[in-house]
Amino acid sequence: MSAETQDAPHIPVLLGPILRAVAPVSGVWLDGTLGAGGYARGFLDAGAERVIGVDRDPLALALAAVWGKPYGARLSLVHGTFSALDSYADQLLDGVVLDLGVSSMQLDQAERGFSFAKDGPLDMRMSQDGQSAADLVNTASETELADILYHYGEERASRRIARAIVAARAEAPIETTLRLSEIVCSCLPRPKPGQSHAATRSFQALRIAVNTEFHELIDGLEAAERALKPGGFLVVVSFHSLEDRIVKRFMQLRAGRAGQGSRHAPQIEPEADRFSLLTRKAIAADDAECAANPRSRSALLRIARRTEAPAGPVDRSAVGLPKLVLQEGR
Repeated sequence: MSAETQDAPHIPVLLGPILRAVAPVSGVWLDGTLGAGGYARGFLDAGAERVIGVDRDPLALALAAVWGKPYGARLSLVHGTFSALDSYADQLLDGVVLDLGVSSMQLDQAERGFSFAKDGPLDMRMSQDGQSAADLVNTASETELADILYHYGEERASRRIARAIVAARAEAPIETTLRLSEIVCSCLPRPKPGQSHAATRSFQALRIAVNTEFHELIDGLEAAERALKPGGFLVVVSFHSLEDRIVKRFMQLRAGRAGQGSRHAPQIEPEADRFSLLTRKAIAADDAECAANPRSRSALLRIARRTEAPAGPVDRSAVGLPKLVLQEGR
């Protein structure tokens, strides 16, 4: 999929289970990852009065200006981020939906530099501004690169790969996706049939670092808490374990289900629950959806519903953020 068209619509992951869980759909929703518009269109067609579509990527908004014309004023477009999503509406919201990670639209465009399978400039910037992956790969120290690969990609060979990157860039700057992929793959065994590409974790880690995705995620979850009206829904679809862990622990903490801790620790006055859990366990795509949409195989859906308790900051050390994020702060 290159340019999204009405003839080849984007397939939103787990849309059916989402719409069933929040039915009947009504009121004002915010789609924090507009992308190709699958969720926004799904909610508008299901009965939402209005959807605010937010994306960091100018291309997504340009495409939405075309496919969104039939919806008129029911679709509002905002160039923005998770962390500020509570500032994009003039009223409390009936729902917020977040589809985490990189979109298939971005992956399919070699010039965006997200894919290790397609040769292109080593970019990875969702917003198309700021530091690129090439900037990071060619300027960060070996230790910094190893930390990024380990904490953001859970890559066990992070030190070996970081050492190879530094050695390779000493010969010539690393400017393309395929060159970086070759460097990473040279440090790892050839994947067995059915295993993911050897560069998957490293590319994921660099993308997360370039786009400060974990900072945006936790800021966005807090912003959603502030933006939702009592009874409003927080819907999050994640695609790897690090993201899902943060979403799971955030929802558990805010729903008072994070456990009591050590019985020897001082008693802490419990806070009022800010959410109730609609999904105690993450929902995965069924066999039919996985066959129709391979991207859905790794997707995990969690939904919580806002209570009347006032919003407040969350303990970031308790939500499963990678150690590197806690060290960096804001």
